[in-house]
Amino acid sequence: MLAEMDAAAILALLEREMVVALGCTDVAAIAYAAALARDAAAGASEAKPASPATGEILGIRLRASPNIIKNAMGVGIPGSRFRGMAQAAALGAMAGKADRGLTALEGLRQEEGDRAASLVARGLVHIETFEGRAKLHIEVEVELRAGLGRAVIEEEYDRVVLVEANGKPLVRLGGGDRGAARAPEPALPSLAGLVDFVETVDSKQLGIVRKAIELNSAIAEEGLSGDYGLGAGKTLRDSMARGLLADDLLGQAMAATAAGVDARMAGSNLPVVATTGSGNQGITATLPVLVAGRRTGAEAERILRAVALSHLVTISIKARFGQLSGLCGAAVAGTGAACGITWLLGGTAGAVGHAVQNMVGNISGMVCDGAKGSCALKASTSAAAAVQAALLALGGKSVSGLEGIVEADPERSIDNLARLANEGSPPMDALILAIMVGKDGRQGCAAEAQGAHPA
Repeated sequence: MLAEMDAAAILALLEREMVVALGCTDVAAIAYAAALARDAAAGASEAKPASPATGEILGIRLRASPNIIKNAMGVGIPGSRFRGMAQAAALGAMAGKADRGLTALEGLRQEEGDRAASLVARGLVHIETFEGRAKLHIEVEVELRAGLGRAVIEEEYDRVVLVEANGKPLVRLGGGDRGAARAPEPALPSLAGLVDFVETVDSKQLGIVRKAIELNSAIAEEGLSGDYGLGAGKTLRDSMARGLLADDLLGQAMAATAAGVDARMAGSNLPVVATTGSGNQGITATLPVLVAGRRTGAEAERILRAVALSHLVTISIKARFGQLSGLCGAAVAGTGAACGITWLLGGTAGAVGHAVQNMVGNISGMVCDGAKGSCALKASTSAAAAVQAALLALGGKSVSGLEGIVEADPERSIDNLARLANEGSPPMDALILAIMVGKDGRQGCAAEAQGAHPA
C-alpha cells in the first residue's frame, strides 16, 4: 500500500515539513533573511562590528511577493510590541540570529525592538513588491559600514537560494541541506496508504509529531491564560464556564485551537511546530485531534498516531498547490484534523475518506486575507468543522460526488480543491491585497505594501 512512497520517505517528509518556528512564519522568514544578509555584510570586509545592534546599519531593502506582503502586514512579532514587515526586517538585521533559522528572533530584548523601530521611523527600511512568478519570495539587502549583504528565500520559508556579500555569492541554490535543489519526489500515498503508515510505523520515530503536541498545546494554554489579540479562545472557554456554550468536544476543540492562534498572531514568545510553512496550520492540525483524544480517554500512543495522520493529510493536500494560495490554510489543516479524529475514534480508511469529502463540501472556499489576529476565528471554525466532519464520517455519512466540487473519490475531491487554489488564487489574491492596502485607517499597511516608510 506504500508503493508510491515508503515509510522512511514519509518520516523524512514529516521531519522536513514540520519545523519549529517562532511567531508568524512570514515575519519569521523575513527576519531570518535579514539576519543572513547582515551576517554577509558584516563579513564583507575586515571591519567587524562589535554586535549586530551597534548602529552600523545604513539601510535595509526588502522585496517580497504579494502573498508574503499579505501575510506579514498585521501580525505581532515575538518579543516586541511591534508588528509588520518593516519591523521584522529591521529586527532581523538588528538582532536576528541567522543560525536559528525561523526562530531567529528568539530571546529578543526590548531595547533591540526600540532600535529597530528607530530604523523604521528614520525611513531606513524600504519595502518593494516582488513581481516575479514565485508565490513565496523574500529578498533582503542590508547595508552596513562593512559592506552590503543580500539574502534570498524562495518557494519554502527556510529555503535559502542565495546569500551574497558586495555582489559576490557566498551561497547559491544547491549549497545547503534545505537550500539544495531537490529531485522530484515520489507521489504521496493515498489516504488509505497514509492510514496504513500511521497504523504500522514505530511510534518512537514520530518525534517531531510528539514535539508538535508538546509545543502547540503549550501555546494554546498560553492563549487561554494570557491576554492576546481577540481572545477568541479565552472567550469560548469562558462562555462554556458560564453555560452559554456546551462544554463538549466541539467547544473544547474550538477554544484550544483559537487560543493557540490568538497567542501566536499576537506575538507570543512561545514557539510552535509549523506544518508546510504555517504555524496556524500546525496548531489546527494538532489541537482538535489532541482534544478529541484526551476527551475520550484515548491512549497517548493512539493520539500520537492520529496527530501524525492529521499532519500527513495536511501535507499531502498542500503539496498539490503549494504553501501559499488564496485559500485559508486552516481549512486545509482542519481537513487533516478531521481525518485524524475519524481514525482516532475507530474509523477505517474509508471513513477517513468520508471525512475529507465532508470538509471539502463545507469550508473549502474559506479565503485567506492575510495573517492576523482574526485567524483565530478561522482556525476555530476549521476545528469545529473537523469535529462535525469526523462525526458524520463515523456515522457513515458523506457529502456525495454530485455536490459542488466534491467527487465520489476523495482523492479527486482533493485534486479539485487544488485546482480551485491554483487557478482561482491569482486574481483573488490580487483583489484581496488591493482591498487590504486601500482601506481607510490602514495607511501604515498601505505604505508598507507600496514601498513607503511608515513611522
